[in-house]
Amino acid sequence: MAKKRISLPVFIAAILFACLITFQITAVATMSMYRNSGTAAPAEDTETPSESGKSGRDNSDFIARVTEKLTELDYEFRNLYIGELDEDALIDGVMLGYIYGTGDEFAEYYDEESYETFMEDLSGEGEGIGINVIYNTDRDCIEILNIFPDSPASESGLMVGDLIVSVGEDKEPVSEMGYYVAISRLRGKSGTEAVFTVLRGEKDEQIDFRIVRGPYVEVNVFSHVYGPDKSIGVIKITGFDGQTPEQFRAAVEELRASGCDKLILDVRNNPGGELNSIIYTLDYLLPEGPIIRIFDADDNLVEQYDSDANCLDIPMVVVVNHSTASAAELFTAALRDYDMAKVVGTTTYGKGCMQTTRALWSGGAYSVTYRMFKPPFSESYHKIGIVPDIEVELDPALADKNVYKITDEEDNQLKAAAEALGFD
Repeated sequence: MAKKRISLPVFIAAILFACLITFQITAVATMSMYRNSGTAAPAEDTETPSESGKSGRDNSDFIARVTEKLTELDYEFRNLYIGELDEDALIDGVMLGYIYGTGDEFAEYYDEESYETFMEDLSGEGEGIGINVIYNTDRDCIEILNIFPDSPASESGLMVGDLIVSVGEDKEPVSEMGYYVAISRLRGKSGTEAVFTVLRGEKDEQIDFRIVRGPYVEVNVFSHVYGPDKSIGVIKITGFDGQTPEQFRAAVEELRASGCDKLILDVRNNPGGELNSIIYTLDYLLPEGPIIRIFDADDNLVEQYDSDANCLDIPMVVVVNHSTASAAELFTAALRDYDMAKVVGTTTYGKGCMQTTRALWSGGAYSVTYRMFKPPFSESYHKIGIVPDIEVELDPALADKNVYKITDEEDNQLKAAAEALGFD
């Protein structure tokens, strides 16, 4: 059956509408500090490009040139192509092409579906079954790493360590469909069912699950008492979203109640996160003074966020690696700026720029790099990274091991952090 076609003028009008994104933004914007894509904190940010440090530009000539070339290409292609065109996909492709052509390595275009997912990630809340997973290379399947509290999965009988080996009513093996396809099939809206099979334990007991998807709160703060020294607490932060500040406070309080009087803060492989999240998390830790300084394209200070006088008075060490980026780097730099923590590990990624993400009236959204930021007192680490006080490469013997499965006893970077806290 042939796919529905729209007329050429309608198609071109749709593309032009997409191209004119400068004038088609909502009043609510978001600001992100992720390494590769934006997750952001809601902000009352209604600036136009001319208000944000750059003079307005007449883009009418550009639009005319785009219209001419796209009209010609579309006409020629439709007359010659033997297949059918998916025009929604074409429009998304043009939008993606525009973003790619800007040269902004951190810019993104979101279609309506991906924008909806983006907004869920923004808050740290979502719909599905509520699990953290990793790819188990030894068994070519999905391994359950964590089950979110009060999620559909938490009430289903699923267990950490279960191996998801097939998905769907027909039990299609994960090894055949691939990890990312399997993950997409496990996701879904509240009220729908996730159907899959797991293997459990040394005997590979096979168990079938049918879980009705529902809302959950994502967990990105994990804590435990350091194995070799019970006076040290370890807090791993995998990202900064709307739930992180509260989860971080709870982790600190729980560890201190367990007798820990020193902390290792592990932000290895943390890509960053939303602005409000990192501000609230650092406000809990830092004494009175600046948290972050934000600059426009002309290097003018446009905003500064400050901490109150309350702070966490406890010895701390931050562990980083090359995949520690953006807001996670600010977290690291701010603690060092206030002389509250040593830094252990390897030089960080080096991202000191921010993105604003804005919804399009025509559907979907885009993000664009529009600000630079600096730590409380030190200079920008953009494209430089943060050099640790104590440089320690991860043991090469652990290179092929999943980072979430490295034990305290094996982790030489964690051991170096413990030594910096006085562990002998």
